[in-house]
Amino acid sequence: MRTYLECIPCFLKQALFAARAATNDEKKIKEVLDRVGLLFPEIPLTSPPPETASLVYPIVREITGVLDPYKGMKEKNIREALKVYSSMKALVEAADDPLQMAVKISIAGNSIDFGANPGFDFEAEVKKAIEKDFSLTHFEAFKRRLDKARNILFLGDNAGETVFDRILIETMRKPVTYVVREKPIINDATLEDAINSGLNEVAEVIPSGCDAPGTILSRCSKNVLQAFRNSDLIISKGQGNFEGLSEEKGPIFFLLMVKCPVIARHTGLKEGELVLMQA
Repeated sequence: MRTYLECIPCFLKQALFAARAATNDEKKIKEVLDRVGLLFPEIPLTSPPPETASLVYPIVREITGVLDPYKGMKEKNIREALKVYSSMKALVEAADDPLQMAVKISIAGNSIDFGANPGFDFEAEVKKAIEKDFSLTHFEAFKRRLDKARNILFLGDNAGETVFDRILIETMRKPVTYVVREKPIINDATLEDAINSGLNEVAEVIPSGCDAPGTILSRCSKNVLQAFRNSDLIISKGQGNFEGLSEEKGPIFFLLMVKCPVIARHTGLKEGELVLMQA
């Protein structure tokens, strides 16, 4: 997916939110915004948004001296998600179609996004998402692919979401390699976050090798590229991964909530809608 003009002010908004999470020093925050603004003339509209975002967050780290501005928020999200883990598992076990419910719960976790929605209410958003029907679903194709899959590559997104992804992995009952971000960026899951959520107990967790808030294959490690080529099923969570992989071919299924007008326009859907889409 290419970068749209509407993405440019969004990069600035994300930079402001990240800088404020890192420091109260107004001069440093202003310096972050000034530096990010200098990027705009050079932003190629042909590249996916996560590729440009990968240039924004190093500026925040350099100027504020804070490696992971969202660390405390991520830890809180994981704690909150773990509190509802048992009740979410109970919903899956009681459902007429446990797999479909587990997919919906996994997508509900995708509502946790400081990049697209800095002011979200965790519990309210998750409950609201679970009550929705899919706006676009290729669930039957997903189910058929899963039945035949011997190995699954699961591309993770935000930190709190890993708890909900864990429920889906437990429901699928297949070998899974779960990919997290190489280093902290926005509230996306790192190896530490995945371990804190217990995800490492149900899947092999590996870093992507990519420093963007999304999967850019040209910047991923050899291990991830090999897994991408050899997996029978690839689950891509969230907008960042969709933006990076929407033009790629393979047994990819995108699981996400539409959270910004650009994604809504690109997919022909509305903001807030749940998507299970085959590539």
